[in-house]
Amino acid sequence: MGQKGYQSPAKKVLSWVRKQSKKVKILLGLITSIILLVTLKLVVHDHNYFFVVAEAIHLIGLLVLIYKLTTLKTCSGLSLKTQVLTAIFLAVRLYCSFIMEADIHTVLDFITLVATVWVIYMMKFKLKSAYMADLDNMPLYYTIVPAAALAFFVHPTTSHILINRVLWAFCVYLESVSVLPQLRLMQNVQIIEPFSAHYVFALGVARFLGCAHWIIQVYDTAGAYIYLAGRGYFWIPTVFLAEIVQTFILADFCYYYVKSVMSGQLIVRLPTPV
Repeated sequence: MGQKGYQSPAKKVLSWVRKQSKKVKILLGLITSIILLVTLKLVVHDHNYFFVVAEAIHLIGLLVLIYKLTTLKTCSGLSLKTQVLTAIFLAVRLYCSFIMEADIHTVLDFITLVATVWVIYMMKFKLKSAYMADLDNMPLYYTIVPAAALAFFVHPTTSHILINRVLWAFCVYLESVSVLPQLRLMQNVQIIEPFSAHYVFALGVARFLGCAHWIIQVYDTAGAYIYLAGRGYFWIPTVFLAEIVQTFILADFCYYYVKSVMSGQLIVRLPTPV
């Protein structure tokens, strides 16, 4: 009987946060992010591992989708347009990585691209009847055209030919906004089933790690990293901004995801747009 009204400390904290104003929630989110950044800086000494782990988490998120598509036989709640954008930036990044680096990132990008193409195939042909085409209504050119235009004007200054430098910038910018169609679809649906929610949360964690890399690098160099000579004066600041934008785009969903998990709910419910 004494256990009936018991709440775990985590649920008590979540209940308290839920009662706070939006400004307080934003402040708490910033404080939490700073604590996580400091922890990562102290624990991880080679900050390049952040990108490797981020790509691995993205791949894990895709494996969750593959499990959903193969076992539940439905693609309900998934944005085909986000998967197409993901395939585009991965294909471009794979080409650039092979030309410029050819390292562990190249291997991870190849595996992730294959998994993404398989998801697209399943959604477009095998599970077409379950695809919410009417709710997946963000035009692709809303993301591709701005990313291409920005890449043409702002790209790294290296020894590689111009087209490769522009393509590298394009895949970075496109990645930062590729999740927008998925978020738009979820906003239209408002109720997100577990596997789609796990996938988007994995993207959020991956983007936070990518953003953490840039923030820590800037901090360690007292801001000098932003304007590294030979990289293009506006290139690194723009990449840094793109990472921050993508992190904030996903932060709102991640909040509701954590809120649902802490409440013991499998379904993520998003608020009705005002």
